[in-house]
Amino acid sequence: MHTVLILGGSGFFGGRIGEALAPDPTLRVLIAGRNSGKLLAAAQLMRLPAEHVVTVDANDARLARVLRDLQVNTLIHTAGPFQNQNYSVARSAIDAGCHYIDLADGRQFVCEIDALDTAAKAQGVSIISGASSVPALSSAVIDRYLPRFQSLDTVRIGISSGARSPGLATMRGVFGYCGKSFEVWENGRWNEQHGWLNLRRYEFPEPVKQRLLGRCDVPDLQLFPRRYPSVQSVTFEAGFASDWGHLFVWMLAGLVKIGVLRSLVPFATPLNRISQWIEPLVSDKGGMFVILSGTGRNGRPASVRWHLLASQNHGPYIPCGAAIALARKIASGASVPIGAMPCVGLLSVEDYLAPLAALDIRQVAA
Repeated sequence: MHTVLILGGSGFFGGRIGEALAPDPTLRVLIAGRNSGKLLAAAQLMRLPAEHVVTVDANDARLARVLRDLQVNTLIHTAGPFQNQNYSVARSAIDAGCHYIDLADGRQFVCEIDALDTAAKAQGVSIISGASSVPALSSAVIDRYLPRFQSLDTVRIGISSGARSPGLATMRGVFGYCGKSFEVWENGRWNEQHGWLNLRRYEFPEPVKQRLLGRCDVPDLQLFPRRYPSVQSVTFEAGFASDWGHLFVWMLAGLVKIGVLRSLVPFATPLNRISQWIEPLVSDKGGMFVILSGTGRNGRPASVRWHLLASQNHGPYIPCGAAIALARKIASGASVPIGAMPCVGLLSVEDYLAPLAALDIRQVAA
């Protein structure tokens, strides 16, 4: 039986991944983290026995030994934020000889995971970073439609959440770069942008409709100009379901940019709590888009507009699709590249969305 350990198993994403994997009779699912009380409560929801709860800190020096003792085959790391983490968990997985998957959206963390490539290959394991909406799903969408283009020139990606706020770790990760500068590949050169600024409206298909969006720093901005050499511009934007909430964070990000505030990270906890209070008053619908443009195979201008639309607050499940699909793929013995790599080119759109089939999530493409 293939043993999967979910680090952060009582958290926002870890809990959802555990709920999906626990019923699989071919898997032995363990959930791990620092708080044994929360883990036991999560295990009850997943119908896992108490002995499948492992109390261990992600930064614990004995993590590799714990993984070996438990004979873990695949470690899924969901304990973010990843923006300021090192690779100690991935290194522990390599030392223990088990595969590793994380849901990181930190640009540097995901883009530099190949620093572990030699060590991973020596142990014969897969170390996969960024198994989430970006870059796993966004790259899968581009790869699906790439054959339509003779030359792909522009990639635009965006996500707008529904009422249910992401976990506190996710908010801390996003708030860490709000108002801060980062580089974006636009018009064939690197330009400076600032997190959550460049405010604009975007029209999603029904039932999501219009949403405010701002610039965000994600791995795609660095990975895709390399992966798709003809591309001249890659942009990513994100927003909240509530215009007022988005505008409030936009205002604070502006204060960070001009130096009035040092960071928005201290605001993450109170705003996360407020977002939970107002959840019943905000739309339960969210969406993602990938817009491609360039020159078609016939030499004429070509474009693709792909949307993923979620209702009933099912949007927060979307980032979990890649980790679930990859864990099942590895456990089945299917071929997965050995080494350390960002999660691009490893899953098709169909692979990614298959674990989410029972949810109120649908694709719209034009």
